[in-house]
Amino acid sequence: MERVVILGRGGSGKSTLAATLGNATGLPVIELDKHFWGPGLEATPPEKWANLQRELAQADQWIMDGDLGPYDVLDVRLRRADTVILLDYSFWPCAWRAVRRSRERLDFWLWLWTWRHRSRPLLLKAVTDQAGDATLHVLRNPGATAAFITQIKARQEPNRS
Repeated sequence: MERVVILGRGGSGKSTLAATLGNATGLPVIELDKHFWGPGLEATPPEKWANLQRELAQADQWIMDGDLGPYDVLDVRLRRADTVILLDYSFWPCAWRAVRRSRERLDFWLWLWTWRHRSRPLLLKAVTDQAGDATLHVLRNPGATAAFITQIKARQEPNRS
């Protein structure tokens, strides 16, 4: 696991998972929201976004977290990924986290509500088409994510005789 893409519905914990994995593996974490959104939540134009991701993805090691829904240019980072983690959590826990986190725009809530039926199939197709050699982990709830993190941490510990 050298180049990890983390995707999922808003409020699913992508950034938290990225930080936890970064601590466990030593891989640098790139929070895509910080690079994508301009002042006043202005979206970066697609061509500029693709170019910026190419620069970020050139490194040999990274964890990139972010699912920018209809604004995203996903193929750039998927082509470089060796691991893709899809947080496929249900609507209500994600909505609760989003409410607690910050005020969101209407387009966010529409994306959040329709994510499983609209975005998820597109993401899975993109992973198949653009990251066919990558290992895909679909984690459906916080318990599955915790178990995944435990596995990663166990692999990082030195072998003991």
